[in-house]
Amino acid sequence: MASRKVLVVANETIGGAALLDRVRELAGEGDTSFVFVVPRNRPKSGGIIYLEAVEDAAKVRVDLARQFLASEGIEAEGEVGDRDPFAAAMDAIAEFQPDAVIVSTKPATVSGWLRRDLVERIRQESGLPVEHVVVDIDREGLPFPETLVVANQTVGEQVLLDRLKAKAQDGPHLFVVLVPQPHGQGSAASEARVRLQETLVSMRESGLVCAGMIGEPDPYDATVNALQSFHVTDIVISTFPETKSGWLRTDLIERVRNASGKPVEHVVAEHAPAAAG
Repeated sequence: MASRKVLVVANETIGGAALLDRVRELAGEGDTSFVFVVPRNRPKSGGIIYLEAVEDAAKVRVDLARQFLASEGIEAEGEVGDRDPFAAAMDAIAEFQPDAVIVSTKPATVSGWLRRDLVERIRQESGLPVEHVVVDIDREGLPFPETLVVANQTVGEQVLLDRLKAKAQDGPHLFVVLVPQPHGQGSAASEARVRLQETLVSMRESGLVCAGMIGEPDPYDATVNALQSFHVTDIVISTFPETKSGWLRTDLIERVRNASGKPVEHVVAEHAPAAAG
């Protein structure tokens, strides 16, 4: 069992090069494990706040960090924390009893956490050594590609999986899979989550580092909110052919391309849904 446990408090900066390098450095010293806590975010688009989507976005960060570090042989666990980063940190300290804390933020000019003096408050309240790692994620981006994959009924199609596997051939690559939630909380929503989980299993069995979330029912709002949460390199949107796709009838591809300024690739799944109509 590891003799030292380090708590890492981070949100958007969790995949930043400076933070990953510091985690690798500490792990290289031996007998060190890590716990990541990611405070929840609040979506900035759409008329209704879907609490499940907020929870999922934070969980995606945790899952991606754990999988990526595991691929390098670094032991890590994690959880989604309170929306208030101080409360999230103190809850995690009480639960995991770490020996030290790392707080990762954006630079002082843009960091709300630093304006609230988060680092010093955690240090004073916990009595633990607290290290501050600055990641300029807005300027630097991530040290590897991260693709946002948007799909619903086509999310498990082989043509999509094959395309994602091809994108990951050149080196480390992260995938965030977004499934817009059907209206209502009945069987359609449950089936969407099952499709998502089955797809993540298939992707991981293919060696892909991935995590997924359920988004708002409107695919445009769901995508825009995901772009607020993740610093993605590009976007892949999967639909049925134009004659069968409501997303294409609303010009989703071009709308997302215009709103995001990111490369948007369209993958067409030819098979009609089993329960079409």
